[in-house]
Amino acid sequence: MSPPSLTGADPAAYVRHSLHAPSRTYAETNCYADVVIELLHAAGLEPLAMFGHLVAIDFEGDQWTFFKPPAEDLERLFGVDIHEMNPYRPVELQIAEQIERGRTLIVELDSWYLPDLVDRGYRSEHVKTSCGFDLIDPAAERLHYFHGPGCFALQGADYRGALRLDATAPELLPPYVELVRFDAGPRLEGEALRVAARATLARHLARRPADDPVARFAAALEAGLPALLGGGLDGYHAYAFATVRILGSAFEVLASFTRWLFPAASGADGTAAAAHCDAVVAATKALSFRLARRRTFDPAPLLDALAAGYAGALAELTELTR
Repeated sequence: MSPPSLTGADPAAYVRHSLHAPSRTYAETNCYADVVIELLHAAGLEPLAMFGHLVAIDFEGDQWTFFKPPAEDLERLFGVDIHEMNPYRPVELQIAEQIERGRTLIVELDSWYLPDLVDRGYRSEHVKTSCGFDLIDPAAERLHYFHGPGCFALQGADYRGALRLDATAPELLPPYVELVRFDAGPRLEGEALRVAARATLARHLARRPADDPVARFAAALEAGLPALLGGGLDGYHAYAFATVRILGSAFEVLASFTRWLFPAASGADGTAAAAHCDAVVAATKALSFRLARRRTFDPAPLLDALAAGYAGALAELTELTR
């Protein structure tokens, strides 16, 4: 008998959500948001609805907010509950039990064992990353998992390594594990989902940073630019992910959210707001390229464009939610 599957997704034929289309500037956001996007998509839900919180991301001093869909938004919009789970048993057993119950887990795994990262860490780098699970077959040592932009499969040595079945070192900490339940309330659809998503957006607009986080980011970048350009490529890549890439991917998703939430035919046209979001994305992409060249440059024009796009997007969205 075949092992149970959460959604029946076939990794070889899986069609990813449009937020992960290869044509996008940032085809991936961050490991956690990406997993939730594809978990909801595979379950027949519309993940675009959950991204109103992006208007409240902030510059935290050395990085932009590593955005994660708030648990209360997921429950209100989709009836999905995600909360921390105690991994007091082997995680292999816990995954199997929860999928059997129509639930799943999100677990931090080691990128070393994830074959979808063949060009970015597989068998070359140890980096923690969040994965969700659709199917587990302990007898065959086979696992179907959601990660990044899609659904993938691993088996054999990768299965044992990812689930740390061969690990015996006493200092090895258990992984961070979250339980994903799909029975926490009603699943909103159609216009009811849009109405709830608009209310969620308004709530997050009310808690956005009181000052201008782009101005703080600009000041920090200009102050640190000589050291950043004088450092190594590893430092650049780490900095770029934490700053321009996080901000750019957030606003590219916010643009898609805005176009979904305020279609032109609805009477509340989000075209202008989405265009301002697009301007933020273009500025972060250009800034990434200039930083990657490792040559001295004046970042002010790009930072000004980024600031104008950010301010315009939030002003338009505020008007649309009045």
